[in-house]
Amino acid sequence: MYVIELALKFSPLSLSVQRKELTDAKNLYKQVRQAIERGQPRVLELSCEKVEDKKVAVLVAELLAVQIYEKTASSGGTKRPGFSFES
Repeated sequence: MYVIELALKFSPLSLSVQRKELTDAKNLYKQVRQAIERGQPRVLELSCEKVEDKKVAVLVAELLAVQIYEKTASSGGTKRPGFSFES
């Protein structure tokens, strides 16, 4: 399972969606990154793979960052997001 996490302006909480396959996660990461770079589309809608009707829409202008990481069963459920010197 892979997590794509979005950091929002003026919000201590982030939005995240999960994808089962690495290629799907990479494609979504790329889509979000391109939206941040171009400012288009104005609103980005993300959906849940598990529950078809579950969706979230976010203004692209409010996005600060996007990251992708693998969710694992060990170490409390997820790899540490971001970058660190620890393995």
